[in-house]
Amino acid sequence: MTAITSEQPTRRDVLFLATGALAAVGTASLVWPFVAQLNPDSSTIAAGFPLEVDLAPIAQGQVVKVFWRGQPIFISHRTPKEIASAQTADWKSMRDPQPDSARVKPGKEQWLVVSAICTHLGCVPTEHQGNYDGWFCQCHGSQYDSSGRIRLGPAPANLPLVPYKFASDTQIIIGET
Repeated sequence: MTAITSEQPTRRDVLFLATGALAAVGTASLVWPFVAQLNPDSSTIAAGFPLEVDLAPIAQGQVVKVFWRGQPIFISHRTPKEIASAQTADWKSMRDPQPDSARVKPGKEQWLVVSAICTHLGCVPTEHQGNYDGWFCQCHGSQYDSSGRIRLGPAPANLPLVPYKFASDTQIIIGET
């Protein structure tokens, strides 16, 4: 009995390799979308970066909501009446005592930039509502003044401050100090 050894690939070997390669390419093309969906969304990737906001179109007395790091941010262009009310309030007797001067940038008292998330249950309060013409959380009745300080209701703390700086008189950069 003699053993048949062939150094040349047979037709069966070629078909086996071609089928295996085709199966590998097909499997990779099916698996790729599932792997690609595990990557974070492009808006999530950019969310941590500083956000530039043009203040020029914001009218006096207007509150604008922007999003940074996935959370809403209030930018309030306060009126002279709102500024005076916030500065003359007896802040030492408040639940979370903080003077208005500690909540705004010096010389730019007309601009207040705070997180738009209520400190009680994480709701988003409505602007220019309540007894203090600030923010009112309709979910549980917390009221904040025009400086974002808690005045009434179950919320334990003021609306949190957001890190920001002025790039110019009409532009701020949220996320930088």
